[in-house]
Amino acid sequence: MTAIDPTAHLSAEQIEELGRELDAIRDEVLADRGEKDAAYIRKVISAQRKLELFSRGVLLFSIFPPAWLLGTAGLSVAKIMDNMEIGHNVLHGQWDWMRDPKIHSTTWEWDHVSPSDQWKHSHNELHHTYTNVIGKDNDLGYGIMRVDEDQKWHPFHLGQPLWNFINACFFEYGIAAYDLELGKNLHKRRRKDPEFRARAKAVGRKIRKQVLKDYVIHPLLSGPSFLTTLAATFTANLVRNIWSHSVIMCGHFPEGVQVFERRSIKDETRGQWYLRQMIGSANISGGRAMHFMTGNLSHQIEHHLFPDLPSNRYAEVAVKVRALFEKYELEYVTGPLPKQVFSAWHKVFRLSLPNKKPKVKTPDREQELVAA
Repeated sequence: MTAIDPTAHLSAEQIEELGRELDAIRDEVLADRGEKDAAYIRKVISAQRKLELFSRGVLLFSIFPPAWLLGTAGLSVAKIMDNMEIGHNVLHGQWDWMRDPKIHSTTWEWDHVSPSDQWKHSHNELHHTYTNVIGKDNDLGYGIMRVDEDQKWHPFHLGQPLWNFINACFFEYGIAAYDLELGKNLHKRRRKDPEFRARAKAVGRKIRKQVLKDYVIHPLLSGPSFLTTLAATFTANLVRNIWSHSVIMCGHFPEGVQVFERRSIKDETRGQWYLRQMIGSANISGGRAMHFMTGNLSHQIEHHLFPDLPSNRYAEVAVKVRALFEKYELEYVTGPLPKQVFSAWHKVFRLSLPNKKPKVKTPDREQELVAA
């Protein structure tokens, strides 16, 4: 929450007009979806499955270094594709309009330890509704980091660069943990809640399935290459986790991205919701390969504005959205991947330290921030 409101120059009428203009952009794409879009996602899914099959085949001979390198690289890319451009976007319902039961948000399960139904609740329903609202959006700092100067500092926060690094390495498990809201449910009384126990068992089953597939079945199929295939699979999962964590950090945490108090969204209008998505997100600039490997979350601003639009349309939408940023004199936070990664990590380190000059807060504001 910056001291200067970047939207203060906008009137209520301008904000609602902005909302109507964004609705028009969304409606135009919805009306234009068709076979070209359907062919795109089917082609991506087919390519991902062929790449994974090829890579696992090569890893049968991973005892030989060239095969290990080729198989590990291919499996890493296949896992990123499954996670980012396919799984994340299918589970958002971006392709439900095709009415294909094999590519539908209600039937899709991904290569991830977090069950799809739990992820959809924490991500689609909570994160995208309460984007960057402290105390409401679990994706903001993943529940383990201080994300704003106005939050009360505790010595625990000194370790947040380390917590963030560990979370990056085991990101899929971190996502499963906050899908379960594990922090608040560790209390003995909450652990006995039937609903929580059922969700925890579902996560346990998914973890066992993933571990069995990646670290038992495929290495065993490799025979004498068991250990090298095991190492290759671990490396591919590590690469996928660090990549997806980096992309998400770049979309939500760089300097210039705004965070919000819970009370700021009371009686929020459609236009105000759109505005919060615009200034609460950041993009990654780059070419087609970058956009594809990020699952088009390099267009994070556009994704937060229109989470249900097909991901392959975000590039064309971004041109129109950026024009609206200029029209309404708002900052379009974007930059190449190295710049955005540095900016996000700089913020992690900066907020791990106590403020040099604590801000004066009203009692009500202090109580709300401590609660967050």
